[in-house]
Amino acid sequence: MINKERLTNLFMRMVSIDSVSGQEQALSLEIQKIARELGAVCQMDQSDKATGSNTGNLVLKFKGNRSASPLLLSAHMDTVEPGHGIKPRLRNGIFTSDGSTVLGADDKSAIAIILEVITVLMEKRLPHCPLEFVLTTCEEIGLQGAKHFDFNLISATQGYVLDTSDTGIIVNRAPSANRLEFKIIGKDAHAGVAPEDGVNAIYYASKAIANLELGRIDHETTCNIGVITGGVATNIVPSVVTAHGEVRSHNIEKLQAVTDRMLKSFQNAVKLKIENESESEFPRLEYTIENDFPLTDIPESHPVITIAQQAAKNLGRSLRLKSTGGGSDANIFFKNGIMAGVIGTGMTDMHTVRESIKLEDMVQTANLLLEIIRLHSE
Repeated sequence: MINKERLTNLFMRMVSIDSVSGQEQALSLEIQKIARELGAVCQMDQSDKATGSNTGNLVLKFKGNRSASPLLLSAHMDTVEPGHGIKPRLRNGIFTSDGSTVLGADDKSAIAIILEVITVLMEKRLPHCPLEFVLTTCEEIGLQGAKHFDFNLISATQGYVLDTSDTGIIVNRAPSANRLEFKIIGKDAHAGVAPEDGVNAIYYASKAIANLELGRIDHETTCNIGVITGGVATNIVPSVVTAHGEVRSHNIEKLQAVTDRMLKSFQNAVKLKIENESESEFPRLEYTIENDFPLTDIPESHPVITIAQQAAKNLGRSLRLKSTGGGSDANIFFKNGIMAGVIGTGMTDMHTVRESIKLEDMVQTANLLLEIIRLHSE
């Protein structure tokens, strides 16, 4: 039932509209135009006041012709850079950009699939439950749209986020993440004339980092220092260095324990200097620790999982459960009481100019959604 030519045209239309994070308005207006022609009620929240985007999150609602509970489908409207002037190409059934930009299949493949599914439901008059589509902004810069979404606009308590690669999996577990910033403040001095008058902030940050266990801590937990900034010139003892890192874990106790160990390492590096030279006020440590996103943990027996797997089976496919190390809008939905499994659209090499997606993978995901909606509506 999926119209490949229509899906192709819709996808190329979507990716040709610039919508890098914070600039999603033009895409949102185009989606609203299409959705209203299909009979949707379109609503916007006020998240732009917090995210800095030029538009809010978009909610599309379609009345059901069955009395089943509403179902959520979600994707994000923003893309990463380079994302201006995307020129999509289709060769041998594979979409790419012209090589100078990303393609934008992350996540516009999901948007095109959702709109095609709705078109099929309406033109074929197929049975369906009430449908609520949430299209977020600023996902690529920290899930900001979802974090500031007005959940009073929807009533669905379960659904699916289309935002991963593999069309043969459904993500039911994703970690929580803490974001950390450590700033060590030392004292500047001339590195050649009077280095003894300085306190080298980079040196003490290095001691702290050297004592950290980074990378994969165990099967549930990872830890990373990803950005270090500091120093002015090689002939100046650096007075400030800042290290940015993260901890992720599927286990909240482990998340806290590794976060505490990272903080302790920086505190110990600074404390060592102060204890040896008690009259010195340097180095000092300033830090911030904040939860970047909460975890997702959907039981295997939950209808979100069982219905999706049955839908795949009905189509002669299988849908494996997946535990991932990444976060998505589904994490924020989970925190707000909505069970949202993450399913794939087939996109590959996201966030690079080599990004691509097969038309057949998009068709496969669209057919899966149609069957999920049918089963959920019964």
